[in-house]
Amino acid sequence: MLVNGAVIAGKSAVKGRSAEETEQIRVVLRERFESLDTEYAQAVADNHQLRLVEIGDAAGDDQADSGSKTAERDAATSLLRTLLDRREQAELALQRLDEGAYGNCESCSQPIPVARLEVFPSATTCVACKSTRERRAG
Repeated sequence: MLVNGAVIAGKSAVKGRSAEETEQIRVVLRERFESLDTEYAQAVADNHQLRLVEIGDAAGDDQADSGSKTAERDAATSLLRTLLDRREQAELALQRLDEGAYGNCESCSQPIPVARLEVFPSATTCVACKSTRERRAG
């Protein structure tokens, strides 16, 4: 699938990846980035349209209307942040691929399991390191 079994053991597996495998991964990551970029651009346009409607439709609003509009605005802003974050993650994955670090955990340098990369191609940590970070943060 995503990495075609190329990431199997340590940094040598990443460095030993064929040019064809690297290009296949690059294509998948680039498609992901472009899809997220398009989705982000559409969300920005939708958010702008929402703001224009709010400006032109504010006369006579009661508290419930204002509250609904605030909730919509907050949801739209949250979506924009999420999409921007995911787009940046895809961009970072492409950068890590160019540097030869893609597929290895940035914390322990062990290979990130292929199954994790297939589900979350932008992953920069293995499951164990991610779990440790979450326990420390929470």
